[in-house]
Amino acid sequence: MSSPRSKNRIDFAGSPRPTVGVEWEFALVDPVTRDLSNEAAAVIAEIGETPHVHKELLRNTVEVVTGICETVPEAMTDLHDTLVPVRRIARQRGMELFCAGTHPFAEWEMQQLTEGPRYAELIKRTQWWGRQMLIWGVHVHVGISSGHKVMPIITSLLNHYPHLLALSASSPYWDGEDTGYASNRAMMFQQLPTAGLPFHFQKWSHFERFVHDQKKTGIIDHMNEIRWDIRPSPHLGTIEVRIFDGVSNLAELGALVALTHCLIVDLDRRLDAGDQLPTMPPWHVQENKWRAARYGLDAVIILDADSNERLVTEDLDDLLNRLEPVADSLGCADDLRRVERIYRDGASYQRQRRVAEEHDGDLRAVVDSLIGELKL
Repeated sequence: MSSPRSKNRIDFAGSPRPTVGVEWEFALVDPVTRDLSNEAAAVIAEIGETPHVHKELLRNTVEVVTGICETVPEAMTDLHDTLVPVRRIARQRGMELFCAGTHPFAEWEMQQLTEGPRYAELIKRTQWWGRQMLIWGVHVHVGISSGHKVMPIITSLLNHYPHLLALSASSPYWDGEDTGYASNRAMMFQQLPTAGLPFHFQKWSHFERFVHDQKKTGIIDHMNEIRWDIRPSPHLGTIEVRIFDGVSNLAELGALVALTHCLIVDLDRRLDAGDQLPTMPPWHVQENKWRAARYGLDAVIILDADSNERLVTEDLDDLLNRLEPVADSLGCADDLRRVERIYRDGASYQRQRRVAEEHDGDLRAVVDSLIGELKL
């Protein structure tokens, strides 16, 4: 007779090295109206069959995906080489590539769904909230050697959730209005069932039991329907970080991917050294997410279980210094150093507001500025 553990078992493929992979979502926009274009299917059809370009829920979106990379610079080169023909084909068809967490003024009611049973079922279940998902993001995968490390690393990585969100925040506008948030996308996406912050599990068996319960109660049919902001990808042998708003350019993306790579590898190495990884109560993590979404780089975040607080940019200064040796060992020191440039020069949400102010509130200028930031 099989044990409950064997019945619930989820095999974690494991990665012998801390590899990195990136998924980058782009919207297609009309360069005249600056509104969204629902022509992704035509662009993808012309590109042809490739594992590096995917369709998404909405027909205005093209996702560009790396292969399995050893370093962040390799991943950025991979993305660049895929993006060049994608942008060329889009332009030939009268469109531009655009990436931010949200579009400044597009109307969700006008967007067309990609055909497919998985997308149809999602909308059938989630209704109005599902149709609202006019959002774009970046997902970063980092290889982990063993499943038993995954949940402790994810739970500890949540301490740095506000750092990653504040740096990438790029969705201040929704339906033509300034929401007052740096990342309105983060608040929108968590409305979907199974989305949002992960539960604080310390053992892989706890995650296995959770997945069993989700399937038994009909909440999910497949594990990829768990849409946590940080989640395991057992078949890839990775931890997938899905915190980020859409990123407009390669340099900024490289910085964010490098920070993610370094944070996860640092936690992995500390586990190997026998360290107890730091964690915070779920209510602190939840508050930090809200503060980063609302205030971005001006957020005062909770640092630890003792409820100490600090401005997120001040904490980033110390964090980047601490991670320098890790970045050197991973070959991404130059990319990690660019993180500081984001909060010294202004994150995307700040740049967007500045452009809008300079153009008397004309959000078409914001779209133009984001298109222009994608220098290939």
